[in-house]
Amino acid sequence: MINLILFLMVFLFGITIGSFLNVCIYRIPRKEDIVLERSHCMSCGNVLKWYELIPVISFLIQGGKCRSCKTKLSMQYPLIELANGLIYIWIFAVKGFELESVLFCACASTLIVISMIDFRTYEIPFGCNLVILALGAVRLILDLPHWYDYVIGFFTVSGIFMIIYWITRGNGIGGGDIKLMAAAGLLLGWKEILLALVIGSVAGSVIHLILMKVQKKDRVLAFGPYLALGIFVAMLYGNAIITWYLRLFF
Repeated sequence: MINLILFLMVFLFGITIGSFLNVCIYRIPRKEDIVLERSHCMSCGNVLKWYELIPVISFLIQGGKCRSCKTKLSMQYPLIELANGLIYIWIFAVKGFELESVLFCACASTLIVISMIDFRTYEIPFGCNLVILALGAVRLILDLPHWYDYVIGFFTVSGIFMIIYWITRGNGIGGGDIKLMAAAGLLLGWKEILLALVIGSVAGSVIHLILMKVQKKDRVLAFGPYLALGIFVAMLYGNAIITWYLRLFF
């Protein structure tokens, strides 16, 4: 019963943060303030009341429409909120109620923002990378005896990406991707960030080829969402996957 209550609290906190993520996803590309400016309808500009901001519930009660202008609201709002809540439960279920889980939840939320913005604009906000970098610094301090794993992780994949950036003169990889993998490398360590690269590259290749075939997508892809997927999987299951892989040969 206690665990059930704890997971319920985690979920409620997760969907609340998910509501803020929607604000970030819409405002950051528009260079709008994400803290001081009050929430408003994107169509009519009407400032929203507190009861219009209850995660998921307000959307359902209002029938997915703005209370003032009746404009249909994007399904992104409840989906991001629900996804963030469920991801928080997932992380705590896998990692337990530890400080590390809090860091990973914050990272997962940041990865959601990065994925949505990069998918739409082909840009990764520098501020999001700074958040992950700060989380990485905290984890390094918490595991100070193994500081070298995190420092090496900072340079491992980002160094590879930097070489590609120089060789292709910026056409082969984006600067945001380099910063993302540097920050995530500090958070995960060198082994997990390499795994994240492999997962992200495979997922990006397969999924984007399918999108090119089915939806006639351009050859240029937003790499951020796929790297984010790799980081998330490595964050939760990196040690287990690496151990399983090594057992195949040793």
